[in-house]
Amino acid sequence: MRQTGLENACILRNRNMLRYTTAGESHGRGLVALVDGFPAGVPIDSERIDAELRRRQGGYGRGGRQAIEADHAEVLTGIRHGVSIGSPIALLIPNRDYKIEQMEDLDRPRPGHGDLSGSKKYLGSIRDILERASARETAARVAAGALARQIFEPLGMTALGYVVELGPIAIQPKPGTLDEHRALRDASEIYSLDPSKDDQVKRLIDTCREDGDTLGGVIEVRVEGVPFGLGTHAQWDQKLDGRLAQAVMAVQAIKGVEIGLGFESARLRGSQVHDPIHFDPTRQDSPTLGFTRPTNHAGGLEAGMSNSQPIVLRAAKKPIATLARPLESVNLKTKQPETASYERSDVCAVPAASVVLENVVAFEMARAVTEKFGNDSLGEIQARWKLFCETASRH
Repeated sequence: MRQTGLENACILRNRNMLRYTTAGESHGRGLVALVDGFPAGVPIDSERIDAELRRRQGGYGRGGRQAIEADHAEVLTGIRHGVSIGSPIALLIPNRDYKIEQMEDLDRPRPGHGDLSGSKKYLGSIRDILERASARETAARVAAGALARQIFEPLGMTALGYVVELGPIAIQPKPGTLDEHRALRDASEIYSLDPSKDDQVKRLIDTCREDGDTLGGVIEVRVEGVPFGLGTHAQWDQKLDGRLAQAVMAVQAIKGVEIGLGFESARLRGSQVHDPIHFDPTRQDSPTLGFTRPTNHAGGLEAGMSNSQPIVLRAAKKPIATLARPLESVNLKTKQPETASYERSDVCAVPAASVVLENVVAFEMARAVTEKFGNDSLGEIQARWKLFCETASRH
């Protein structure tokens, strides 16, 4: 069957865009991230990738697996002399805890996991499902995001993720600059912007551990230095807010996403929600082109496009589903009631999830940058970025 010109154009666009896929199981040989459409000429700092992987392994409330692993990304392809060459980049994160062939299957599905649904869907074992569904897979996503953010950071864009709620405890970010916020986040065992709350949160986590229970929380991600016009209003699947929401919701245990005021905007009047537009001629050389807002309730996104304000989104992470005091379940062989199976797990992985979300957001932002400014080379991106800002400032 012959393809139309429109179909060919769509296929070509999808082939050329920045994208990534992952492979690997929790206790398999390792995890792989394959990044395609990555521009040439980007200096790659591999230590930046490993630093994000280490942060993902940290945070108070993690389990024994993190004492075994020492995550490191091996760059297998796509980089020469420390610079990307325009071909696919393959990243390998070996697993030290490789034992998948020796691990027994589970007979009792764990509530909150994909054990039951997956084993029925694929007519297979719970082990086959849980090994791939495990949040261990997010190490590959962090590596891909830490790689991709090196496309937009030379342009002045940056992403920062941090915890704003853990269980019932709200952790209000302290005021400060981006650098001050990063320093606060890195000084906190909870990865929040108020390290003075750490002891209170740690006590709560310890109590849950003693009770055989787990905790969830809320994570916020900010992207600053964003220009006008990333994303588009023209098609539903190209709207940047929808793409960011999908990228975040696809992370294990995320059950809700909001941008800007989010759900709170539904409770207010329009005059309290929408951000007035001002103009400051002294800021015409910034990505805002001089347009300022006294508020950022829209979270930097309007009609599916970036509006030059910081992009702000939040995500709700449910408590980890593997409980030391398991819930009721059913033995799949006997169909008799039993408590669910238990495997080694964390008590709280909200801090670690903030690292994952920061990097999946970073990847989606890098993809939006390359769609607007090209993805053949970093030099081309920088030239088009400059040309766009000059042209738009005169428009």
